[in-house]
Amino acid sequence: MKLVQIHQPGGPDALVIANVPAPVPGPGQVRVAARAIGVGRPDVLMRNGTYKWMPPLPATPGGEMAGVIDAVGEGVAPELAGRRVLVSARELVQRGGCYAEAICVPADAPFELPAAISFEAALSLPNFLMADALLNRCNPGVRARRVLLTGAAGGVASAVIQLARLQGSEVIGVVSSDEKAAFATAMGAAHVIDRLRESIPERVMALTGGEGVDLALDHIGAGILVDCLHALAPFGMAVSYNIVGGPPQPEIFGELRKLVGRSLALRCFSIHSFDHDRATRRAATEGLIGLLAEGRITPPAATRMPLDAVRDAHRILDAGETIGKIILIP
Repeated sequence: MKLVQIHQPGGPDALVIANVPAPVPGPGQVRVAARAIGVGRPDVLMRNGTYKWMPPLPATPGGEMAGVIDAVGEGVAPELAGRRVLVSARELVQRGGCYAEAICVPADAPFELPAAISFEAALSLPNFLMADALLNRCNPGVRARRVLLTGAAGGVASAVIQLARLQGSEVIGVVSSDEKAAFATAMGAAHVIDRLRESIPERVMALTGGEGVDLALDHIGAGILVDCLHALAPFGMAVSYNIVGGPPQPEIFGELRKLVGRSLALRCFSIHSFDHDRATRRAATEGLIGLLAEGRITPPAATRMPLDAVRDAHRILDAGETIGKIILIP
């Protein structure tokens, strides 16, 4: 079978496709034959060797896979064979492992998929789990009336927009092109700001009658995170969940002191906060499976590429050209 490996960190060319024997499930394990594989930002961090939860080399990236259980190990109920499932690396001992035509995992790790959910749609569930955590776990018990969302055309962003709308929150998306603006609007953003043409804080204040937003979600960093602080309402919170554009500039605490009259909060968030909270993680995912099966949330159309084109998929991610999610088809 085909398996993508990283022997030495680097650019997209560091991804090597190997032909290896199909894995055999051990006691308590099942083997999942992939039908669709998700591509995400953590895979890029793993590829370039900067992922804080880096598995030992040679490593196989990939945070999610949807497919069918085609073999079971000793002690596992035979009737599990044939079930349609989602494998999330968040349920495994170490991250990654899903860039493969098949993977063996503990029998209690996969999530069973209803017939109403396609394999490709299932790959959006980890994005929705991240979105749920950003909206509801970062400031428990506080429901944001308005949410500012940077990079509003990505996979996690589209999930945030949908869940926020479902909860009755208004979303203001921040994008960098007309194409991405159209995407965010189609997902349900109430307003869109082009950060290359407009001042984010000024536009937010104009849209909100000078009140600002209650919650700002940012994965870019650099000067964008500082803009988010200036767009917050009193007692608002900014959440930084990545810094793909580099560390915040200017110095972030100094900016918070400048705005001390608003009593703002800043949280650095990672989904790894739930690595040791299996019950919360799985309950939230099961709830999202229900919403997806009912059609209350809908992933956007994905960019489909063959597994052999994994390097090209990473080049698209590196260039920041992706809209929605990239999916590899084995």
